[in-house]
Amino acid sequence: MLNKHQGDDVASLMARIGRRARAAARPLVIATTAAKNAALVAMAEAIVRREQDILDANAIDISNGHESGLSASFMDRLKLDAARIRAMADGIREIAELSDPVGDVIAEWDRPNGLHIERVRTPLGVVGVIYESRPNVTADAGALCLKAGNPVILRGGSDSLNSSAAIHACLVEGLKTAGLPQDAIQLVPTTDRAAVGEMLKGLGGNLDVIIPRGGRSLVERVQNEARVPVFAHLEGICHLYIDRSADLDMAVRIAVNAKMRRTGVCGAAETLLVDRAVASTHLVPILEALRAAGCAIHADAEVLKVFADAQPATDADWITEYLDAVIAVKLVDGVAGAIEHVETFSSHHTEAIVAEDAGAVERFFNEIDSAILLHNASTQFADGGEFGMGAEIGIATGKMHARGPVGVEQLTSFKYRVRGTGQVRP
Repeated sequence: MLNKHQGDDVASLMARIGRRARAAARPLVIATTAAKNAALVAMAEAIVRREQDILDANAIDISNGHESGLSASFMDRLKLDAARIRAMADGIREIAELSDPVGDVIAEWDRPNGLHIERVRTPLGVVGVIYESRPNVTADAGALCLKAGNPVILRGGSDSLNSSAAIHACLVEGLKTAGLPQDAIQLVPTTDRAAVGEMLKGLGGNLDVIIPRGGRSLVERVQNEARVPVFAHLEGICHLYIDRSADLDMAVRIAVNAKMRRTGVCGAAETLLVDRAVASTHLVPILEALRAAGCAIHADAEVLKVFADAQPATDADWITEYLDAVIAVKLVDGVAGAIEHVETFSSHHTEAIVAEDAGAVERFFNEIDSAILLHNASTQFADGGEFGMGAEIGIATGKMHARGPVGVEQLTSFKYRVRGTGQVRP
């Protein structure tokens, strides 16, 4: 079933997909909240009911991944189990419980001439999502776009195509159950990379926005070639700063979780910055805990003097998203030094500070320009589900429209409604 279009003209295939998505746009704009929620609940039920089908499909992808030599971090993102499948279903149910953003009045005001003006949320239109490895993105993106009234075209990675197809079948079942157009959520059925190129061209004007979710090479290609607006999800070079005022036990606990809970997620800490003022008290206990958890340490020269069980850091370490059990460690001169390092090397995804000094926290929050900033909490909370959004398509690191977790609200635009009583402009 998969790749059945591999021999077809990919441009023609993608053009058909684009036209079908555009045709589904108007029914979704006027779809009731009840209908969308009914579809979402049916999708979640189908995922639970078809768990074994999804696991069987994922087993094929896992086997192929081993044969092709995928890294451990890629394999972790690719692998599904019963718990992750339940989490997918739960995420869809949470999206169903969210308020429907379509039609929300964001602001309203009256003009002296009697005109009443409203700014109202509307769907973005047809959304294209290009992603790698993670089959759960199929469920998250499909459900979020539906709730926001957007048809979506999903182009998953070749490594996860079987898993994504099994999940997509559940989403289509939900659409059918609720009487919504099945073309509202489409999965590109080919691994031919030409399909991505067609999406970047805009599918003949039928694609309104593209969301890339993957490594730097994918995001850079999309940003360089796309002819439609892009929600950039750049790599997660995330920093954890331990201030001189940090509680040591808390710092150890957060550092281990931020790096090691799941090393392959974009919110995993990749650089640890420690205030030079507490190098003698905080540094070694934190690094020992990381090593005990199986983490490799890449340390600057100062850190190596007090923690020899590490390898010297290179310039490349400060700009590397490891997505693995590796962390770069550096001593800095207080919060000012941490801010300087972060603003120099960060991808502006997520940064965290462990501190009891309110002044240090406020300076960290005010002077660092990243999408997500945390105080006394793990960087692994950089997740739409943890923000109460049900799920996310990705973490937007750009500065236009959406920033941070891209959830239901971020998948809408707005229009103005102006009500008058016969006014004409003099």
